[in-house]
Amino acid sequence: MHIVVCIKQVPDSREIRIDPKTNTLIRQGVPSIVNFYDKHGLEEALRIKDELGARVTVITMGPPPAEKALKECISLGADEGVLVTDRAFAGADTLATSYVLAKAIRKAEETWGPVDIVFCGKQTLDGDTGQVGPGIACRLDLEQLTYVGKVRKVDPQARRITVERHLEDGIEVVETSMPVLVTALKELNKIRRASLPGMIRAARYKPIVWTTADFPDLDRSQIGLKGSPTIVGKTWVPEVRKVDGERIAGDTPQQIAEQLVERLWSGDLPTRLGWN
Repeated sequence: MHIVVCIKQVPDSREIRIDPKTNTLIRQGVPSIVNFYDKHGLEEALRIKDELGARVTVITMGPPPAEKALKECISLGADEGVLVTDRAFAGADTLATSYVLAKAIRKAEETWGPVDIVFCGKQTLDGDTGQVGPGIACRLDLEQLTYVGKVRKVDPQARRITVERHLEDGIEVVETSMPVLVTALKELNKIRRASLPGMIRAARYKPIVWTTADFPDLDRSQIGLKGSPTIVGKTWVPEVRKVDGERIAGDTPQQIAEQLVERLWSGDLPTRLGWN
């Protein structure tokens, strides 16, 4: 089996700050991490590799520093890491990004054999659109299983996969044929830690780099800013809402409950609920 995992290096959302004058992200000094949901996709690929045997190729599109993200994936157990980078790719929106990644997956097939499963995170922490995975599936004409919280079974002989999809009103069990693209939720698994041999291999590993020169049939009108029809009309920082609170203390749970009921009843809650 051959499994491709698409990842993205994103700013750590815990460290993101907003410029109050321009209302844009301040990226200087903000550490970068592997997108959280993408790591769950990688973990599931590695679990399939451990159980059934598979080659796991990780692909990312980004600037040269994204090599660090690929090295982290190698330390966890991925076989190869591919960095798709070129100044011509800069400014890409989800449409242009899915086009380039689809081209990279096709090249990975030519290099290491047919791809059976493509894993993506359900969305990225910076863009938060959830569009790239389905966009890749459409461009490659793959079956797509989105919002997957559990992979029940992978059958390489029958070329079938069964998963649980999380929907707004419940969980859907779906079985479909491979090749397939899966977008991962955090409920899918628990991410492993890198082993010492994995970290040593990652330290010595040099990711494979593909540029526009490696894609002879690349349509330059579909990459970078030229291939990105998305227009950001306005950005703003939501106003911080202040909420008053009161701490209720008591020696026993019963005393606390009695005080809570007294405060609720003495306020306007009964009126709003129509109890008066």
